[in-house]
Formats: sequence, C-alpha cells, structure tokens
Amino acid sequence: MWFFDALTSGFQTPTDPARLHWLRIIFGAVLTTSFALACGQGGWDRFTPTSLSTRLAIERFGPARARLLAAAYRPALLLRTAAALALTLGIAPPPALVLVLAGAAMELLYLRSPNAVRYTLLTGACLLLAGDLGTGLHPQHGASTANTWAQCLIVLITTDIYWNSAWQKIRSPQFRSGLYLAQWVHTYTQVREHLPHRRGQYAVPAIVRRHLGHLTDRDIRIWRLIAATVIAAELALPMALLIPQTMPYAVAAGIAMHAAFSCLKPRQLITFSGLTTGTYVAFAA
Repeated sequence: MWFFDALTSGFQTPTDPARLHWLRIIFGAVLTTSFALACGQGGWDRFTPTSLSTRLAIERFGPARARLLAAAYRPALLLRTAAALALTLGIAPPPALVLVLAGAAMELLYLRSPNAVRYTLLTGACLLLAGDLGTGLHPQHGASTANTWAQCLIVLITTDIYWNSAWQKIRSPQFRSGLYLAQWVHTYTQVREHLPHRRGQYAVPAIVRRHLGHLTDRDIRIWRLIAATVIAAELALPMALLIPQTMPYAVAAGIAMHAAFSCLKPRQLITFSGLTTGTYVAFAA
C-alpha cells in the first residue's frame, strides 16, 4: 500500500502528481462556489453600519478594528473569489492559493461555527506544501516524489476528520440512539414553512419528512440504524479508500453519505462535503 510505503521510506515513494493537480482543481472549484454563495442572502451586506455583525465586531474587536474589518470585507469577498477561480484554472497556483486561504481565514473573524473553515485551512496548507500543483485544467500524470509528503498529510487529515467524527458520535448517547436525527427531522418538518431563506438552506426530501419525520418509535428505530451505519462508514472509509480493490465502493459510499449530510444544511455543508470528498483523489497513489 503506497501510503505505508511512503511512511517507511521517509516520503521518498513516488506518487502520481496528477492526484494533487485534481485536488487543486476541486479545492478551487469548491471554494469558488462557496465564496460566490457567501455574497448572497445578506452576505454582501454583513457589515453595514446597522447590522448585527457590525455590532458584534465592535464588541469583540473594538470600534477601530471593527471599522477596518467592515472596510476590507467587500473587497476581500471579491478578491478571494477571483483567487479561487484562478486556482481552479491553474493560473499561478501558489499565490492564488495563499490569497484563497487568507480569504477563508477571514471568516474566522465572524462565523460562529467555523469548523469547515479550519478544515479548509488545513487542506489548503497541505496543498501549499506540494512541490507540483500543476497548471491549467489538464493534470499531468507521471511518477514523482514532489507531492508525496503533501499527499500523505492530506490522507492523515481526512482520516482524522472521519475517525474523530465517529468517536464524537460514539460518545453521544443521543446520536447513537437515533434520537438526535429523529428530533432534527421532526422539528424541521414542523417549522420548515416558517424558516427564512428556505431555498438552499435545507433540502430534506419530502419522502424522508413524510415517512421518518413524526418521532414515532418506528422512526427512532430506523434513525438508530442510520446512526450506526454512519459511524461504521466513518470508521471504515479511510482504510477502504487506501485499498485499490475497495476504493471505488468507498468513494461511492462516501459521496452518498456526504450528500445525505448536505440535505440537512446544504449552504453550511457544501464546503466541508465538497472538500472532504475531493480529498478522495489523494488516497490513490
């Protein structure tokens, strides 16, 4: 298995540089989409003088720094989106990646749940360590050690994300019992018509709401089975992705799992799900 060979050889095992070329394209495309969507549904006006975000920034950073953040906010939105597009197209990838990461890091100043931002920064930092990010939209195949270290780091980070997520779910009696998922879908079913910005924010299919959204004992049993399946999948996926014979099935299972996650909160999970499934290309030598 290439990953363990790379570890034992001091990262001198050749890998195909096209793997991280593809990841660079996927990373840029996901961030271009995410940054563009951030301008909608009030994002462009986040730091207007009377907005809640401005008041919170003043309380957190003081008036002077809050004014600086507000002044830089819109230009930064445009600059980071352009940089993400340049990264996707392979135009000066290293400088474009630095600007993308700076634009993503800006979100740490105002987002309440920046876990996706942290994962973005970790994945992007690994790409910065790559010796060959390629150019353009046509990855070049071959055998080289230029990206071995960076590729191993990406595999480790994604593995940690999955295993840590599984561990947190195992430690949660409410999730293991299926009650968390059952309550979430039931509550959403009851209040969905009263939610602002419903389009793009939630996408739970009608068939799920109709058959699994009533908080009955049957619903909870089914959600308990789903919760156990999710935990098992998160534990098994990293190793299955590294084994050539099981990789196609693991990729299909991972994409299906993240698609289901994204139904809960599409706008919030598009970055995390897109980047996580995008790193699957790094699991192949």
